[in-house]
Amino acid sequence: MIVLFTILLIFAPDNLVNAKPPEPKEIKPYAEDWYVTPEDIIRDIIFPAIDKRVIKEYGGKEASGFGWQQRRIVNIVYNNNHSYDISLRIQVPNSNDNPFQYKDDLVKVRVSPSCDSPKIGCSHGFKVEVLDYQHK
Repeated sequence: MIVLFTILLIFAPDNLVNAKPPEPKEIKPYAEDWYVTPEDIIRDIIFPAIDKRVIKEYGGKEASGFGWQQRRIVNIVYNNNHSYDISLRIQVPNSNDNPFQYKDDLVKVRVSPSCDSPKIGCSHGFKVEVLDYQHK
């Protein structure tokens, strides 16, 4: 038994020393593997502002901050100051006790892309702000 154990110890480290690292995989560009819609892009831009507002509206309850979901964009309006007002419906958990009960809210967000153009008369940096929050 001791001899068999000794033989195993002699050959086992040798296999670990000669082990080769795995071949690196080819990294593909993000856009080739994913389908992204304009609504996905808008959601990524306005998500942090809405997230902060939902937590503020519901008193920092954990379920409201992590459980809200975007339902759909209701309206997009272009303003003459080179900004966009986006209205969307979201679902927020109704209570911390039952995460499967939701209520619908309406959120209006203004997105101001950075602009410095004398032609269209704007000079401001990028900004996202929640204009209105309505509980339904």
